[in-house]
Order: sequence, then C-alpha cells, then structure tokens
Amino acid sequence: MNASGHLVRKDHGEGIAGIELNRGPVNALSPAVLMGLVEMLAEMEADDSVRAVVLSSPFKVFSAGLDLKETQDFDIAQQHAIVEALNLGFLALFAFPKPVVAAVGGAAIAGGLFFVLGSDIRVAGPRARFGLAEVRVGADFPVCPMEIARATLDPNTLRRLMLTGQPITAQEARAAGLIDLLEEDAGILLDRALAEARALAELPSLAYASVKRQIRGPAIAAIEAAMAQGANAPEGGWFNAQTRDAMRRMIG
Repeated sequence: MNASGHLVRKDHGEGIAGIELNRGPVNALSPAVLMGLVEMLAEMEADDSVRAVVLSSPFKVFSAGLDLKETQDFDIAQQHAIVEALNLGFLALFAFPKPVVAAVGGAAIAGGLFFVLGSDIRVAGPRARFGLAEVRVGADFPVCPMEIARATLDPNTLRRLMLTGQPITAQEARAAGLIDLLEEDAGILLDRALAEARALAELPSLAYASVKRQIRGPAIAAIEAAMAQGANAPEGGWFNAQTRDAMRRMIG
C-alpha cells in the first residue's frame, strides 16, 4: 500500500504486479492518489522482477474522477495542486515502459478514464462505462489528460466524449476501439486481464519499452514542454467563471 493508503500493490505471480485503486467508494482522484501513482510506478519500473502491471478496482465504480463536493470549493492553490497531480500522475502511467493492462469492471469517468487510456491493453466487463464529463462540470482539460486523449482516441470518439460529456457503454467502447476485450463474465474479468499481462510480459522487454516510447513519444514531449512552460499552475487557476455553478448542478 502506498503512503496515501488509496493504492494497493499486489503480487499476481509470474512477474505480474497489480495496482488496485482503493479509495472507496468510487476511487475519487486527489493529489495524494495521483502522486502515490507516480511513486508506485517508479518503484515498479526499478524492480526487475516486475514484468507487467495490471490496474484494477475492487469497487463497483472503477474511478469517477474528482470528488466534486470537495473540488467545488478549491482555492487557486488547490486548483494548481490537482492540475499538477493530474499531469504528473497520468504522465507517469502513460510513459511507463513496461506493459500495463487495465481491468475495468465499472464506470471510468472524467479523470478516471485516464487510468484506462494510459494503459496498453484495456479489458472491460459488461457493466463498464466510459466518459469524459469535464464539459458538463465547466472545466477544460489539463495538458497531460488532453494529450493522452488525443493520442489514444480516434477523432470522432474524442469529439463525442469531450463535447457531449455523456458516457458510452462497454459495447460502444469496444466498437470504437477504446477497449480491446469485452469479458461478459464479470467474475473472470481480472483473470482475463492477467492473461493479457502475462502474454505481454513474454515479449522482449527492451524492444517493448522502445516501441512504446516511439508510439507515445510525441505526446510525452508535448506534455513535458507544456509543463516546463507553466501548465501545472495555470494563471488564475483551473476554474472559469462557470465552473463552480456547473459542479453544483452536477452534484444536484
């Protein structure tokens, strides 16, 4: 378990490590969770016994993104802190050189979707849902999530998810290529994900890391350049004049 207590490291055997999202009930994101992800991935990258990683959640919701009840009251310093954590946390996942498989049994919404998009193979259960609700809560995208979305979603899926803020089903996500495997039996979802991780772990590790970097390098470079120019602390904060009211309406 990491320092925040919201990420649990698992050992699935055969060189397969797990990161279990463990901030119940909906794995809401926070700076502690995201910086814990940076820390845990760094440990796994340095650990030669780890050949692949599986992301999972024990809850009905995979991750619902930010807790809007908390977020609506953020001052500028808190807005900067969560933007920086979103950028650093998901960059660490996206740039991780070893195979990563996501086992998604429930909703992955807004920031929570980037655990999925940052993974190499995505296995979903029949009740999974996928969405980018930021426009509905009056917020745009920090640079890292935006570049990951551009790099991993086709233009029409990007348009649909980002401009409507409405989720799609696992079946729709499979048809769009957002997920790779749809496992109808939720009881064996993790087993399917582990099987995919074992297959990837058999590939030559140096070539895998190099090819992954070739694919993702331009997006990573754009993220790093934007952060160097101040993207972690947007002037005036992350929110605009409509954000707090939109968040309150979403909460109901």
